[in-house]
Amino acid sequence: MARRSNDGAAVMLTPGTSERINALFSLRVWRSLWLLINACFLILLLPFRGRRRSVVASELAEKGGGGKEEKPSAAPAKVVRVPAAMAPRKSAVDKEVAARRALAVKRVVEDNDGGDNNNTVREFSLFVSSRGDSIFTQSWTPVKVKVRGVVVLLHGLNEHSGRYNDFAKKLNANGIKVYGMDWIGHGGSDGLHAYVHSLDYAVNDMKMFLGKVLAENPGVPCFCFGHSTGGAIVLKAALDPKVRQSVAGVVLTSPAVGVQPSHPIFAVLAPVFSFLLPRFQVSAANKRGSVVSRDPEALVAKYSDPLVFTGSIRVRTGYEILRITTYLQQNLTRLTTPFLVLHGTADSVTDPEASQKLHEEASSTDKTIKLYEGLLHDLLFEPEKEEVMDNIIAWLISRL
Repeated sequence: MARRSNDGAAVMLTPGTSERINALFSLRVWRSLWLLINACFLILLLPFRGRRRSVVASELAEKGGGGKEEKPSAAPAKVVRVPAAMAPRKSAVDKEVAARRALAVKRVVEDNDGGDNNNTVREFSLFVSSRGDSIFTQSWTPVKVKVRGVVVLLHGLNEHSGRYNDFAKKLNANGIKVYGMDWIGHGGSDGLHAYVHSLDYAVNDMKMFLGKVLAENPGVPCFCFGHSTGGAIVLKAALDPKVRQSVAGVVLTSPAVGVQPSHPIFAVLAPVFSFLLPRFQVSAANKRGSVVSRDPEALVAKYSDPLVFTGSIRVRTGYEILRITTYLQQNLTRLTTPFLVLHGTADSVTDPEASQKLHEEASSTDKTIKLYEGLLHDLLFEPEKEEVMDNIIAWLISRL
């Protein structure tokens, strides 16, 4: 089913991800544009509102709290001014992160205590990023097979590393230890669910995590795996000379390399919208519109998973995807790391033509592309997933 391609320069298509991003400028959004502008105006007035509230509070204090008996005080009370609109949001995000992290930890523990998992030890850990965010990671270590290599795994947009449990265990069976990282705003890591202020955060976090993995496994060949937007993160990290010298190769499934807006106005307005309303969600951009697998059970499992974000895409997140893909398009020739890229020809989320362009323009001397006729976006969750996994494992083993 897989076929190898070495065609000439490919004509870029507009993938499904761009449809979701372009939906930011649907009729529904344009109708609400005036309301959003008014909201921005009100935001600018917040400092004056805070000042007015402070003045009123001071007047009430001087008058004895509105007629109530004033109690003597040994010292004047300190006033801590917290914007009322911000405190509930922060609290809600903290609770949501705690719930996600607890579920991610529970799944790791339950997997180890399952009784039928005698070939793998699954563990979790946290590390603190340079920004002070707690990043959730987990590992799968083979028990009965000697470790010959390691893989650092990055999931795609809106999902989490735990979804690759079966894939990690199959790698374990072949002597490959796996480390997974939930990037910011995903899975058990800090941040508003599916909100990515900057994908450079994820790139930097991956580099830090990679350094920890290398320190734990000196002398063991290390590979990086990335799916969809995770693939874009891996690619940008691989352009760093330090990363390039540290990894033996990169595996990419359905990488987000060629996402482009269908209307040029988005390139003009996206930076403005992402700055003014970064967390704003657009209902017209719900990701359920693009089918990612032909396996009904896989779709049910994905969209019923509480750790998978099923809401509408956030403005800043969409802009960040566009930004990183634009950067990659301009720097494909800088890639010299050995890589394997796999893509389904029927993928409506990311562009298989962009993977072909990556294969053609990259300066890597060791590069392979496999296109799967008729397969969709989530290659490792398609009915042909065993074939895809076998192709990946064969490529890795031949380079150990």
